[in-house]
Amino acid sequence: MAEDCPLMPMFPPEVHRSHLTPLRFLQRSASVFRQKPAVVYGDRTWTYPELEARVNRLASALVNAGVERGDRVAFLVPNIPPMLEGHFAVPLAGAVLVAINTRLSAPEVEYILDHSRAKVLVVDTELAHLVEPGLERLGNLELVVSVEDVPGGTRLPGPSYEEFLASGSLNSRDWPLDDEDETIAIDYTSGTTGRPKGVMYTHRGAYLNSLGELLETRMSSDSVYLWTLPMFHCNGWCYPWAVTAIGATHVCLRKLDPEAVWRLVAEQGVTHFCAAPTVLISLVNHPSKPQEPLERPLIISTAAAPPSPTIIAQVEALGAEIIHVYGLTEVYGPYTVCEWQPHWNLLPAEEQARVKARQGVGYLIADDVRVVDDRMRDVPPDGETLGEVVMRGNNTMKGYYRDPEATARAFAGGWFHSGDLAVMHPDGYIELRDRKKDIIISGGENISTIEVEQAVCAHPAVLEAAVVAIPDAYWGEVPKAFVALKPGQHVSEEELRDFCRGRLAGFKIPKAIAFGELPKTSTGKVQKFVLREREWAGREKQIN
Repeated sequence: MAEDCPLMPMFPPEVHRSHLTPLRFLQRSASVFRQKPAVVYGDRTWTYPELEARVNRLASALVNAGVERGDRVAFLVPNIPPMLEGHFAVPLAGAVLVAINTRLSAPEVEYILDHSRAKVLVVDTELAHLVEPGLERLGNLELVVSVEDVPGGTRLPGPSYEEFLASGSLNSRDWPLDDEDETIAIDYTSGTTGRPKGVMYTHRGAYLNSLGELLETRMSSDSVYLWTLPMFHCNGWCYPWAVTAIGATHVCLRKLDPEAVWRLVAEQGVTHFCAAPTVLISLVNHPSKPQEPLERPLIISTAAAPPSPTIIAQVEALGAEIIHVYGLTEVYGPYTVCEWQPHWNLLPAEEQARVKARQGVGYLIADDVRVVDDRMRDVPPDGETLGEVVMRGNNTMKGYYRDPEATARAFAGGWFHSGDLAVMHPDGYIELRDRKKDIIISGGENISTIEVEQAVCAHPAVLEAAVVAIPDAYWGEVPKAFVALKPGQHVSEEELRDFCRGRLAGFKIPKAIAFGELPKTSTGKVQKFVLREREWAGREKQIN
């Protein structure tokens, strides 16, 4: 019988497998969505074929300028179209994108350019002062291209961005990809505890995480995405590629301004944007916020720091929907989502907000998230036992660029160690309690700064708060709250402590409270280390 059955033909592997790369996204959308807006910036609009043409020109110009496979091309550009174009053109040229934080100091920018060994830099003229002081010391940098988007900046030696594009070809290029695990981008961490580390993303990881964003936020080709999240931050959580993949519209915003955000939400029909909790706080407390519930659905993804139930409730009272995600630069931005359960709709609004403040479960494209003890054993799912959050899989970094020792430490035991402390709830959802360095140990008791912050933020006069440990002669350390009040609001230390007594155990109530503006990173995270170092100056704070 076997002799009568013809053998199945043997096909080469390419027939049933192609490399996963975000480059596919623009190619497809330019073919499918030939007339709809791809990018809106001010009074200018580009269709998807027009966006593809500009990307092809930029990729060609980079190759003509001597960019070779694996070279690093850096962008120091705000959330404007050239930054979006760079996400496709740089990998299309076979190079690696290094998107630099636009709010860093000149020495920090110089360090990243030097450590990444960038060959080309595309820089906005308004940011040229961050580059100029160190130009002569950057031996690997061969070409600087200046983006002239606003008047008053400084053009550095080299072509303008539009001149550079004009030197390229419109002809489409073949994908320069032999392995989907090749590096597509290097994203530098904030470096709050030392030099920033270069986190390597792969074509495969960026492709899959982009699809994860689309699935978790229910984005479609009718969606309109507003660029409130910096594109330099985790490559904008992969949204430059994700929005393009689904054929939605990018609305670029050079500078985050609450009034501009609400205006664009109304004028452009924005359906999605991402924002840290501090940005949400500024939006809901701005005079231009909607006075009536929004007429169109608006989905806002929030992360960077755990949002309080209070801010979640305030945003959703405007008619928007909050999707709470959690992650780090090392996992392409979001890794988990507080996946909503239908039966939670029956809960009171305040309870819904409390549940939504949890960090949740792994993305569909991610592995399960774990909470483990010091011996890599899973903690009991009791909602009380603290452990470290560890992750691995499709949306975990390839490693740190030129830093094998740091990579080995981060991947100890075969998992990426986040440094975040959390509990695992009985339903499988995680909830952050603190960073390892932030947890307060007072008289042997663990105090979650996040829990204390959420209690303080529930007061109607409080805009936002940060809690850190301060030294105490008897308890070792106790919590201190730094509080920013809403404009025109007043509350005393004692009134705020009394308010917390109904919400916190006695030993968790802040022993001291200071009022004033909070120091923040460029992505809206409160810089607790600044507050902590100020309080512990001259004394040693033990990190457990």
